[in-house]
Amino acid sequence: MAVLVAGSFLVGSGNRLQGQADPQSKVEPRSNPGIGQKFLQQFVGDWEVVKLLHLRSGEPLRILGECRQTMVHEGRFLRSEFVFQHNGVKTTGLGMIGFEAESGLFTSVWTDSRSTRMSFRQSKDPFDGKEIVLYGRSLNDDGKGPRRSRTVTRLEQEGQKIVHHAYVTTADGKEQLFMELLLTRKGKATPPGR
Repeated sequence: MAVLVAGSFLVGSGNRLQGQADPQSKVEPRSNPGIGQKFLQQFVGDWEVVKLLHLRSGEPLRILGECRQTMVHEGRFLRSEFVFQHNGVKTTGLGMIGFEAESGLFTSVWTDSRSTRMSFRQSKDPFDGKEIVLYGRSLNDDGKGPRRSRTVTRLEQEGQKIVHHAYVTTADGKEQLFMELLLTRKGKATPPGR
């Protein structure tokens, strides 16, 4: 990677610029991938997806799709690209999740072709090494933000399946399952660290 810094042409190499230390580190120190990124690495690959939407009554609505997940920014974030097809209508979604080693928390953002709204979620408790639990967050602090929600994501069957449950809090304060994503890996899982 070539970088232009203050009119000088320097050649970049990994975390350092050849010829001088990373000047941005003084105001924004680098952070390296940690245990959370190691867990996210296991999600990398191509997946078949079944989305189940739990409506207020009747059987869940079943929508089929596919997902490709890749680690980006030198292994710091997991990028998830979804495509769903239902009754001839295509819907796309893009998610990004990262892990902050200092706090032990995950943060995610979601966008899709159904809405102009961005969804933000963050964990409350440090990562337990088994599942990612996120809570809906609003940048709008006036109490009129999105409904309260919680998601739980687990890796199962030796990395061959991802189970994602999304819950909302109803008006009476109870938690209700509203969506499940069941991802089945296409091909074999890559062992962590490869």
